[in-house]
Amino acid sequence: MKAETMMKEYRQMKMELQVTKMQLSRFQGVSENEVISSMTFSHPDDSDRVQTSTLSDKTAKTALNYRKVMERENDEWYSFLLKRCRKLSDEIAFFEECVQGLSGSLPEIVMNLLEDGATWDEIAARHHVSRRTVGNYRKMALKELNVMYELRESCTVDYMLS
Repeated sequence: MKAETMMKEYRQMKMELQVTKMQLSRFQGVSENEVISSMTFSHPDDSDRVQTSTLSDKTAKTALNYRKVMERENDEWYSFLLKRCRKLSDEIAFFEECVQGLSGSLPEIVMNLLEDGATWDEIAARHHVSRRTVGNYRKMALKELNVMYELRESCTVDYMLS
């Protein structure tokens, strides 16, 4: 991910991370009714034919499949949430550390742009600079951030090729 993309999507990613963490903390899994509904509308295997199967065998197979489906669905959903949480958390942490590593007063200005939701005019007044200077600071910050992102990417490529 590029630095400019990250700057644009920072607030959205923070909100998504918060929601994902909430989902993980309150995880209950797929309900029994949802599994039954999905199994009701699914197509049976070709191996299980009504003509060769007795009623009790079919009931037992359905009960076993029900448990397997429910466990698999819950495991997959929890695993997805966990991976998503880790990915978002890692990406946000890397970005925030890069911003803190910017030169001069850029870290404070960039965080004002990202978190506070302040307009460029408000940031200009807060830092006693012109609006154009805020834009120049943003460009400088993006240049520095892009260098950091390129270093991370080249490190990843080096690892993958070694």
